[in-house]
Amino acid sequence: MTVTYLKKGNKTSKQEQIELSRTVKDILDKIEKGGEEALSVIARKFDKWTGDIEVNHDFITEAEKGLDAKVKEDIKYAFQNIEKFAQKQLDSVSSFETELRPGLIAGQRLIPVNTVGCYVPGGRYCHIASAMMTVTTAKVAGVKNIIACTPPSLNSKLPVRDELLYTLKLCGADRVFAIGGVQAIALMVNGLLSSPAADVICGPGNEFVAEAKRQVFGSVGIDMLAGPTNSLIIADKEADSKLIAWDLISQAEHGHNSPVWLITDSENLAKQVIDLIPKMLIELPEQNRDNATRAWHNCGEVVLCSEKKEILNLANEIAPEHLHVQCLELDYWFSNLVSYGSLFLGEETTVSFGDKASGPNHVLPTSGAARYTGGLSVHKFLKTVTWQKLNQEAVNDLAGVTARISRLEGMEAHAKAADIRVDRFKNKKV
Repeated sequence: MTVTYLKKGNKTSKQEQIELSRTVKDILDKIEKGGEEALSVIARKFDKWTGDIEVNHDFITEAEKGLDAKVKEDIKYAFQNIEKFAQKQLDSVSSFETELRPGLIAGQRLIPVNTVGCYVPGGRYCHIASAMMTVTTAKVAGVKNIIACTPPSLNSKLPVRDELLYTLKLCGADRVFAIGGVQAIALMVNGLLSSPAADVICGPGNEFVAEAKRQVFGSVGIDMLAGPTNSLIIADKEADSKLIAWDLISQAEHGHNSPVWLITDSENLAKQVIDLIPKMLIELPEQNRDNATRAWHNCGEVVLCSEKKEILNLANEIAPEHLHVQCLELDYWFSNLVSYGSLFLGEETTVSFGDKASGPNHVLPTSGAARYTGGLSVHKFLKTVTWQKLNQEAVNDLAGVTARISRLEGMEAHAKAADIRVDRFKNKKV
């Protein structure tokens, strides 16, 4: 049994993370103390935007009117898939009431949080799909107030690109703010510009956004602590090297620090992919080519394993955000792979489908977090709360057990709170 790295990636230094944390904390502290005035100053500095931060409804209406009909049709296609999938998730959980013992009734309620803040990345790319994934899912969950923050567009007549404004309206965002980065997280956490403070913040972002979410977690909920996007492909000798190369490049395109892996039992396939990628990168536009080239150079790994079991163990250990299997015996891999954000089976699919339009959410755990959690779903916006009530028939037995366990633990007041109910209600009619 052997595991051989034909290509190895580099690691981010701890010092870089320390400096990032300090920068983010400084911005969050300034806005918390300085409020909206500090928010405006910092937004102008980092977003280079001098207009109103909140996008008014006239701009949103103008965006919808100006969009090509085919663009709207495509966005609706993806939105409907995401909405349907989120609705099926909602249908999979329910409130209930059950009688555990005679007279002892308990239950569960699902209560949507009041306000969700959705971060929609901007900068390098216009992330229409991220708007759909976050806003739509919160809306299906029943959230009353949905706030969306996205970096302003400096190359458009509108504060935010018209495609994105149309998407946010279609999916159900109540208010839209043209603001990005750490300052956007601070706006949502502190409830600035007359917006309600968010109960949960969700959505992908760069390392600054991810670190800001980490630092505010506790005072608000977050979807997850997400690092750079990553993708792993498992392939056998029958796989198509060109398909694999484009699938790896498509995920490396996200940014210079986006890891991609190929794990295979075919040395010939591995070498073909390593040879193809530099040639195919040339076909991309400059910005995309630069991102993907740096990611492949710094974070791309190709691993050769001699046995199927080794591939399985390594994939479950890495716990990638996206896991794509391009092998025969798909049932084997489906049954035995257990650590991933989202699984893509067969060469007919691609992570790009999941990123944009197929339906399951693309906000997924990164940095190995798929070992213990899944991706964004309606469940993230629902509080699963419990309740109980009982009658005298249940009190006698329950009080006795409670009192005895309390005294075993040394908690006498708990015991007395149980004891008193036996006498207090013994004559009460059931």
